Amino acid sequence: MKAKLTLLRVLAFFGAAYVAGCCGALIFFIAEKGFPVLGPQLFFGDTKPLDAILGLRPVWDGIWPAFAGTLCLVALTMLMAALPGICFGLYLARFARGKLKERLSLAVDMLASVPSIVMGLFGFVLILVLRHTFAPGATTCIFLAAFCMALLVMPSLVVTTRSSVESLPPNLYFTGASLGLSEGQILRRLLVPAAARGILGGVMLAMGRAAEDTAVIMLTGVVVNSGMPAGLGAKFEALPFLIYYTAAQYMDENELLCGFGAALVLLLLSALLMGAAWLCQRGMERRWRGVK
Repeated sequence: MKAKLTLLRVLAFFGAAYVAGCCGALIFFIAEKGFPVLGPQLFFGDTKPLDAILGLRPVWDGIWPAFAGTLCLVALTMLMAALPGICFGLYLARFARGKLKERLSLAVDMLASVPSIVMGLFGFVLILVLRHTFAPGATTCIFLAAFCMALLVMPSLVVTTRSSVESLPPNLYFTGASLGLSEGQILRRLLVPAAARGILGGVMLAMGRAAEDTAVIMLTGVVVNSGMPAGLGAKFEALPFLIYYTAAQYMDENELLCGFGAALVLLLLSALLMGAAWLCQRGMERRWRGVK
């Protein structure tokens, strides 16, 4: 028995070391290649930063349009996915019963199993259908990309919200009921704040997926060079597609290093989003516990 426990500990240690080592090596490699080119020149090229940020002048040789396009895509995706996904998870956890719950859970699992390239094809076919019916001028754009991305990330929001609420101790609900709180008050004031850590974990996963996925946006609106996003119906640039295109089509070493710089910026952007979500999580936990 003791030998089995020791073997399990050794396997667990090597598993953790393997994952941490791979992540550390990947981050170190990208940082080593991308950090030397990280700076205003990488973002704005020869354009003045203020003019580029305000959209007064185009940026031809920098990654700023792709960076702004990625931020817009993530924001639009979360606007479309966050509230429906969390509400759906709460419904499954607290209100759905019997076969309806089983069928809805199966639908979420099936949606989660759809590959991202298939979701991109769905968006592309949707545009073709719209063109041949009541919207002849419809075309691929950032709104369509965000819609397809929202469908892609929504299952993670639903599953994490449902799991977080269902894992709470039953005494929490009974305590709220004994205090005379209604079902809605228990959900809003007790269960959701208590499950905030898991819910925000799902939000972080969804935001990271929206920032890095390439297959969906390749078929739904991203292009190599379009400038700043000009509206919901416009084409856009994005960092993951820029990295993919640079890796496949680079002409010299400097262009390849710019691709590594873009990859490092994407990593830092993901870390920034995770940090913001962590601060929100801490704030909700402190508020729920009554700590000022």
